[in-house]
Amino acid sequence: MEPAPTGDDPSAARSLLERAYVDAVEQADDADAVRSRLLDAAYEQFSRTGVQRTSMEEVAKRANLSRVTLYRRFATKDDLVEQVIHREFRRYFEQYIVDITSARTVADRIVFGFVSSLRAIAGNPFIGRLLESEPNLLGSIVGDDGRTFVAVREFVAGQLHREQEAGNITADLDVDLTAELMVRISASFLMVPSQIVDLDDDEQLTLIARRYLVPMVGNIDLG
Repeated sequence: MEPAPTGDDPSAARSLLERAYVDAVEQADDADAVRSRLLDAAYEQFSRTGVQRTSMEEVAKRANLSRVTLYRRFATKDDLVEQVIHREFRRYFEQYIVDITSARTVADRIVFGFVSSLRAIAGNPFIGRLLESEPNLLGSIVGDDGRTFVAVREFVAGQLHREQEAGNITADLDVDLTAELMVRISASFLMVPSQIVDLDDDEQLTLIARRYLVPMVGNIDLG
């Protein structure tokens, strides 16, 4: 997926998720050790007490650094939260890029993408806590104007386009619509707790993906 920036500042048109993906692909390096230390402290504190109940002073104290140092790198608490989320999404994409190479078939890749994304997000102490107790805050920081959803859909559509070009799925498949449906299914599991599906059960998620998501791309080898 190549984001389509507009305006004078390309980064301004990118959602938080897009920026994380681009940084993962380009392997952008953050050599600021103090910044990383503050992000580590913020992640730990947010995971323990939640974002709204955490003060900037507590983050600085956990990092064993001064508030002045914290504010020099993160002007506001919202900025700090956004950067923690960005780093977690980037880490997911970095691992995804490495792990997806071991999937042998298109069915395996669809299953892996579904299971790994739900596991990475729902299983992340920080993101999971936001989804559970502060979903509105997560939405306002990630972007509630739909850009993040579009970014995920375009990412999945890009993967499906590559499968088409390789002859792994039929050329007449509407990859944009298929990606839309796949992402909406995944998002619903994350945003609305299920009484039937256990997001910690990889075996159950794998079965769901093979039985319901894989057939969306047509008649292929299920592996």
